[in-house]
Amino acid sequence: MIRRPVRVSPRIFAMLLCLTAVVGFVLTMFAPSPILAAGLEKASHWRQGQKQPRYAPTWDSLDRRPLPRWYDEAKFGIFMHWGVFSVPSYGSEWFWWSWKGAKNQDFIDFMKNNYPPGFSYADFAPMFKAEWYNPLQWAEVLQASGAKYVVLTSKHHEGFTNWPSKYSWNWNSMDNGPHRDLVGELQMAIRNNSDLHFGLYYSLFEWFHPLYLKDKENKWATQEYVKEVGLAELYELVNAYHPEVVWSDGDWEAPYTYWNSTNFLAWLYNDSPVKDTVVTNDRWGSGMSCHHGGYYTCSDRYDPGVLQKHKWENCMTIDKKSWGFRREATLADYLDMDDLVKILAETVSCGGNLLMNIGPTHDGRIVPIFEERLRNMGKWLGVNGDAIYATKPWRAQNDTREPGVWYTSKGDSVYAIVLDWLNCKAATN
Repeated sequence: MIRRPVRVSPRIFAMLLCLTAVVGFVLTMFAPSPILAAGLEKASHWRQGQKQPRYAPTWDSLDRRPLPRWYDEAKFGIFMHWGVFSVPSYGSEWFWWSWKGAKNQDFIDFMKNNYPPGFSYADFAPMFKAEWYNPLQWAEVLQASGAKYVVLTSKHHEGFTNWPSKYSWNWNSMDNGPHRDLVGELQMAIRNNSDLHFGLYYSLFEWFHPLYLKDKENKWATQEYVKEVGLAELYELVNAYHPEVVWSDGDWEAPYTYWNSTNFLAWLYNDSPVKDTVVTNDRWGSGMSCHHGGYYTCSDRYDPGVLQKHKWENCMTIDKKSWGFRREATLADYLDMDDLVKILAETVSCGGNLLMNIGPTHDGRIVPIFEERLRNMGKWLGVNGDAIYATKPWRAQNDTREPGVWYTSKGDSVYAIVLDWLNCKAATN
């Protein structure tokens, strides 16, 4: 059972929480956590009109860039995994790799039982028609969710680009499948009909691209794929669509020097059309996650449960087993609202942002169970958003005596997000 958070003052704190052991602790500690203070002060100076510094293509320099203020204040975003993998919509968005890379017998049998002999993964692309894709309707649902930013998959590990990339001939959404600029249409709908920040996910590598496989065979001594595809597409994306989130992935096999990550980020922060507002994650080469970049994601579904020294994001899925849409999913495979609010409260209390994923269908629909979850999140935030948006971590993230109580703060106020009925009798005895 979900309970709305309570705005707490020292005078009524004990009465509201029924936690007598907490009262004395609370009365003396109405202040945000000091752990992030240095970074916040640095960001404040940058926001107050001082000239933005130029960043060198080194981690020492790039890591000094403060995150634009909007990102920390947003707290909640929506992730969307959509691509050719949405056609078979079986297993996960890693369908192609599971079938042809890992040669998983379940996927081999799925293809044998449902498609004719000789059917290739490329044959799925014309079936990715997105005929029901209505970016205006998507924008309305996303706005109703209470999210403050959205991150759409521009290209997953399969290499199919959801925009008309000139570096992905006949393997993009204009030449094949929908024959539409899926990224561009959603960007326009979001920016013209909502207050969300628009972001893009981009996979640095492609499972079966011959240039990538050649570079891999050469132990990353060559960079043909990066020069002809990877960096070329990244620059194209940023210049064409001005994403305020660049969510990198698919980096883990090769070092950052292979990807030319620091050079790209230096351009992004210094000279790109989004240099003042863009945020990036930490997936820019093997060993970089949780060490370098903008905010940290560390791993999928990262939820440390304790305050972190660096801004972080919990990217997770409503479908427990997949980021892409699955036709075989059952009701038990989806997180319910109690689950989602609990994850949001834990994440924000510990200084993180929550990026909650849904998977649209191959024909361009947000299925009812995802829409229901998004709209209910929006309703909850409509009542309780003061305890989430633009808050800071408090000195204590959760209650040590009563489970299911998480704290945030804003100015002089402390918010207690109470996830279940408190045991008031036990607490007052």
